[in-house]
Amino acid sequence: MDGMQQKEGGMTAPRAEGTTKQHLIDPEICIRCNTCEATCPIGAITHDENNYVVDPGTCNACGDCISPCPTGAIDNWFVVPAAFSLEEQFSWQELPPRPPQPAAGDASDALDAEAAALLEEAHRGAGGKARAPSTAAKPKVNLFNRASPATAKVTGNIRVTKSGTSSDVHHIILDFGAVPFPVLEGQSIGVVPPGADANGRPHAMRLYSVASARDGEKPGANNLALTVKRVAEPRSDGSVFHGVASNWLCDLKVGDTLGVIGPFGTTFLLPEEPEADVIMICTGTGSAPFRAFTERRRRLAQGGTASAGGKLHLYFGARTPEELPYFGPLQKVPPAVLAQELVFSRLPDRPKEYVQDRMRARPAELAALLAKPRTHIYVCGLRGLEAGVDAALEEIGAAHGFDWPSLRAEMREQGRFHVETY
Repeated sequence: MDGMQQKEGGMTAPRAEGTTKQHLIDPEICIRCNTCEATCPIGAITHDENNYVVDPGTCNACGDCISPCPTGAIDNWFVVPAAFSLEEQFSWQELPPRPPQPAAGDASDALDAEAAALLEEAHRGAGGKARAPSTAAKPKVNLFNRASPATAKVTGNIRVTKSGTSSDVHHIILDFGAVPFPVLEGQSIGVVPPGADANGRPHAMRLYSVASARDGEKPGANNLALTVKRVAEPRSDGSVFHGVASNWLCDLKVGDTLGVIGPFGTTFLLPEEPEADVIMICTGTGSAPFRAFTERRRRLAQGGTASAGGKLHLYFGARTPEELPYFGPLQKVPPAVLAQELVFSRLPDRPKEYVQDRMRARPAELAALLAKPRTHIYVCGLRGLEAGVDAALEEIGAAHGFDWPSLRAEMREQGRFHVETY
């Protein structure tokens, strides 16, 4: 997989016995524009002189009504013991109190089963059900689907590793024009390469983490950025395997357009608390969400929002500096925002070093961070990275008086430990 091509979705999550997930419209926000009723392909939305409502017996959660709504009033999902009737909905002046909901996680709030399966696989390394930070902003998901994608224009495609190296990584900027496509740091988008696979079927969707902050790659712009590595791997027979999606994306020209699905992701999100320390561990294009995290914190600092002691701590591994995406721009990030440990495994006349080795070289610093109740850990990169990280943290814990497996489970339950690997 290229970049971070796994993210969540899907109305496929099991519900507690005797419950149902119901689509509701917030009467306090709704402006009665009739867009949702006109858009619904199966007539599940109706209205009277008071409210627009969704018929629970008709709605199939297709999501077609979500993106056209200009206010977001349409995007409410309650897990309830029994569905609210149309009569109840017509009588509301506001949404009723939300009953206790299942813990947030993959597929809990989403409609796209294809994306849900990808994210479930990506999050497997966390060792349990993924949970969002308690202070994270509420993400929008599944505004656009495969049948009705958003159209984005390529406004930038820049190689961010040195030319001549084997690591060809591109920073791709997509602009959505007048079509709202809201994303949070840590979310991803889906794309479908043109053409068909070897069996004549449309290509599977690929997911890529957003590498820009929520207010756009350019602040205030309706755009976002991706970090994509061109896959070109030699085979044993001497031929070269070219990744379908990665090569298509890396070859896009400024002015080209493509369909975008999503956004996806409800758990791998940045905590909205300035006192939180965030440990980010990655390799290669696993850096994409962490660039977004860094841009968010950097812009807040520029805007005068105090850090309140919280800081980003990056452990970033690559073969050489020339093959590390964003190596140059990383040197410009203020140390007050980002502490950097850039780790290289193929430097001449130097022993190989990986991110877990550098972590072992910083035991006291990491132990002190893990002792804080507001520290969050994020791991993103190639499959297997989490095993080395776990081993290093277990060794650090043994030397500093804490049991890492127990702390890991506690942090995961609190929405403070996250893994996305591919």
